[in-house]
Amino acid sequence: MVEIERSAERDAAVTAALVHVPLDGWSRRALRAGLADAGLDPRELDLLFPGGPAEAIEVWCDLADRRMAEALAAEDVAGMKLRARVARAVMGRLEAVRGNKEAVGRAVALLALPQNAAAGARTAFRTVDAIWRAVGDRSADFSWYTKRASLGAIYGATVLYWLNDDSDDDARTAAFLDRRIEGLMAIPKARARLREAAGKLPDPRALFRRLRPAG
Repeated sequence: MVEIERSAERDAAVTAALVHVPLDGWSRRALRAGLADAGLDPRELDLLFPGGPAEAIEVWCDLADRRMAEALAAEDVAGMKLRARVARAVMGRLEAVRGNKEAVGRAVALLALPQNAAAGARTAFRTVDAIWRAVGDRSADFSWYTKRASLGAIYGATVLYWLNDDSDDDARTAAFLDRRIEGLMAIPKARARLREAAGKLPDPRALFRRLRPAG
């Protein structure tokens, strides 16, 4: 995964640009205004964000990932079950951008464009990886990939649901997420039950030999 460049100037610029995004979208105009509001030279736009608005979104999402991880680290989640920790981390990630739902919706739309597909994939992967690391995942085998792929689908669906959720404290989104995580956690259990059942079945090769007519 390509690491993202982090700097106080980039963080400050995207944070300041958020108030301009509802009107101007994730655009160079909004970013220049954000630079000015942050006390930076708007002429430094191409220096700070050579990839333009799509890169600015990546920076903002990375900042939200870090805030989610910091908030979770400050909570007492050690005694929680894994599924509860994952749900808390996902909701914490949404809380990190709760006051900027319009900016999230516009970011989703911009990153969905074909020319921004790579930036969108990087952003989604970084967020899912940050969530797993925040809940203590230290896997280094093939499950590292499967965990992130599975949670990526859940996280993406949850964000889209959240964008249209007007319930208090995102209660409906939390319930939606719990149902999706329940399905995710059921997969390993189902596999274990299948392996156990398969172990009780007769060897099909031996059964076939018994059924073959005598030569």
